Amino acid sequence: MVQTRIKPYYQELAEKARREEQTRVYRRNQVFGLVMVAGAILIWWLFRTNPKWIFPVGWWRL
Repeated sequence: MVQTRIKPYYQELAEKARREEQTRVYRRNQVFGLVMVAGAILIWWLFRTNPKWIFPVGWWRL
């Protein structure tokens, strides 16, 4: 529940800084999770597809 009392200025600054830090960590964790999910999908796709589609015969001699 939101408090309606007037807080000291430095207390408000401290709370704002704490919220900004929490938001930064939350966003970083979101990005890390999305990268992990994308990596898992890529690995799953590589193992499930036909290897000749990814590495055709003679692909190393481009």
